[in-house]
Amino acid sequence: MYPTHRRRNLWVIVAIFALICGFNGVKKKTLHIVFIGDSITYGAAVQDRDHFAPPAAAASALQLMALVKNIEFYNAGKSGATTLDFLPGTDYFHNVTEAADKFYQQQKELTSSEQLTNELIFSIMLGTNDSAIEGTHGAPVPPTKYQHNLEVLIDSLLVRYPGAKIVIQQAPWYSDNTYNGAKYLKQGRQRLLSYNPAIHDLVSHYKSTNANQVFLGDQTAFDYFKKHHNKSMAPEKGHQGVFYLHPNNAGSAVLGNKWAKAIYKAAFKNAF
Repeated sequence: MYPTHRRRNLWVIVAIFALICGFNGVKKKTLHIVFIGDSITYGAAVQDRDHFAPPAAAASALQLMALVKNIEFYNAGKSGATTLDFLPGTDYFHNVTEAADKFYQQQKELTSSEQLTNELIFSIMLGTNDSAIEGTHGAPVPPTKYQHNLEVLIDSLLVRYPGAKIVIQQAPWYSDNTYNGAKYLKQGRQRLLSYNPAIHDLVSHYKSTNANQVFLGDQTAFDYFKKHHNKSMAPEKGHQGVFYLHPNNAGSAVLGNKWAKAIYKAAFKNAF
């Protein structure tokens, strides 16, 4: 028998070899990503949001991953936004398509072989403002309406950008007393959790209608921020005391990394 440390080293070598074999023949890709979301995506409590908001953090993390050649991204996050604000015909939807059109046009100008190494991806994280008791557009949005709104948005993007991929990220935790310009509280947070089954249903639906295009993104942010909000979220003064809703720089880095892992998995689904 090998000593324990030698067996461990052997397994490390085997794992690295398997990883290399798994990547064999897989070309690196340039990812064009449009991040759709609310103030959390926007980076409302982040210092220097252009460099450290969750989309920027996700892009930085992706750039370090093995099969990524290059990253281009656009942060379409808007403070206070609900799913209704991103429906086709709205200013926010136009903002999304304006950015995506530029990425999509770049891809169309490539040769057919080059197009295989370019991906247009939409990362969507909406629901926090939908879950509010009052004070945001359409709130409170019931789970059935939330699911319908997301489906309309996704259908519109898939029609406009054939071949694009969409990753639906679940929203993070917020505190029981969250009450700023809008009222959330514990009731709102419970509603936020009720959106997760709707997200799962949507992903299952698209598996049969648009295979390998719509993916379930991160599911761990809620529990992470619930446990680590004191160090990962900005304390904010509200109508019911200090509340926690928005990630700070440290939390933004964590959230961006979580999104990056989900996006990477979607972009290179057939590589593993």
